[in-house]
Amino acid sequence: MQQRTTSVNPSEETIKIGPLGIRFLLTGDDSNGSVSVFEVLVPVGQKLAAPAHKNDAYEEILYGIKGVLTWTVEGMPIEVGPGQALCIPRGAVHRFDNLGSEDVKQLAVITPAIMGPAYFHEAAEVIGAAGGGPPDRARMTDVFRRHGMTVAAPPPTK
Repeated sequence: MQQRTTSVNPSEETIKIGPLGIRFLLTGDDSNGSVSVFEVLVPVGQKLAAPAHKNDAYEEILYGIKGVLTWTVEGMPIEVGPGQALCIPRGAVHRFDNLGSEDVKQLAVITPAIMGPAYFHEAAEVIGAAGGGPPDRARMTDVFRRHGMTVAAPPPTK
């Protein structure tokens, strides 16, 4: 029988996507696939660089630690600040923006742990290749699909 070791923050990895920071505390490897847990660090004025999307087979729970992040879920803006939690159900189109006056730190919980560090590494590569412009939609769509997400249709033009 293989003995499991238990430790605090066994995955302790920080991934940069432009100015955003993602710090993984637990991955599916640490939890038998049941949960991924990471911090999301969003500086003032920053928006989700990737397109709005939906999680096809997992819930995403956000818990505010510092600052206020505005999540848009199914077209409805929802501000999540310190001590507040939001569950984004699978299938709901969502995105976020830091419209506040301070940097944001939120805790994200993904269950089951379909999305992990590999998604953020691949997304960072696609977003970085865009050189500050919008990421290549076809490449981003492929990354999303491989990690249990679907890119939402672009909003209608007026």
